[in-house]
Amino acid sequence: MLKRLLLRAQPLFLLLALIFIIVLLRNQWDALRAYPWQLHGGWLALSALFMLASWGMEVTIWQRLLRLVGGWLPFGSAVRIWFLSAVVRYIPGNIWQPLSMTLYCQRHGIRPEASFTSAALYQIVNLLAATPIAAIYFWGSDNWGLLTDVLSGFTSWLIGLGLLPVVIFLAKPGWLIDVINWLLYKIGRQALATRLSSLDLLVLLLLGAFNWLLWGAAFATLTFALGDYTGAQLLDLTPHLVAVYAIAYAIGFVSFITPSGFGVREGAFYLLLVPLLDGGVVTVAALAMRFWTMAGEVILAGLSALADRAWPVSTIDSTVSEVPLAQRNVAS
Repeated sequence: MLKRLLLRAQPLFLLLALIFIIVLLRNQWDALRAYPWQLHGGWLALSALFMLASWGMEVTIWQRLLRLVGGWLPFGSAVRIWFLSAVVRYIPGNIWQPLSMTLYCQRHGIRPEASFTSAALYQIVNLLAATPIAAIYFWGSDNWGLLTDVLSGFTSWLIGLGLLPVVIFLAKPGWLIDVINWLLYKIGRQALATRLSSLDLLVLLLLGAFNWLLWGAAFATLTFALGDYTGAQLLDLTPHLVAVYAIAYAIGFVSFITPSGFGVREGAFYLLLVPLLDGGVVTVAALAMRFWTMAGEVILAGLSALADRAWPVSTIDSTVSEVPLAQRNVAS
């Protein structure tokens, strides 16, 4: 019942998020008009390179997770599936991307349980990998944005609470698979026999943290592309922009109330960065990053669709299905 209510309420949440952003822009309109807006091509190109590197890392992490749960895909096929399914996550209801990935993976002979589990594990690993970045940032900067006066006295407790899931799952990584197998059992699907070791999870978390740093760098360079900053400002703002991107994205994702955290992520940016940057600049940079990312995903999804049509599954993977799983894992 709660799930049905949330699904029905999502259009309302989306409308409220849009109103929230409009109000932010309206309140900062005078400052926005007076701000010396620029568009620096060099910073923009650097942002695009960081973004491409981030997507490559995301596909690598997912491909590794898929292999751990008994599936296998060549990198090119994984890239196509990643971007063909990425664009559907903007539809309300956070289930469409993993469902789309599952359907595409079936064309490559991968069990739905394996593909769905890999997508779920990716999201969990992604969120867990953002936690150490948040911990280091809050500990080193003691910047809780507009809530600094309220939360600064609880920094150690909040960091410890945030790191607790990471410690638990590193100590007992099999619990992740156990929870997912329990869910598979509840919906009448076959359980997965694979196990996840502490070393596997540690490597995945390190890759995930590196991926967050790449995304943060893409956000920082896009922000710098929108205005003029001195060298001292660049040095001062870069660690904040890089770390806050991971934190704001994670907050938007776990909100589950709007597609891809729309409005919630932008609100988190505003909350954490306003003491460092003008509120209007923060809002515009956050929205620019969202549209910048969406544009890239649409372009790459289009290229993936063309590649999928030019090299269909029967052509590109006709030999893959004949290779035993153990050999595929060694080869990959």
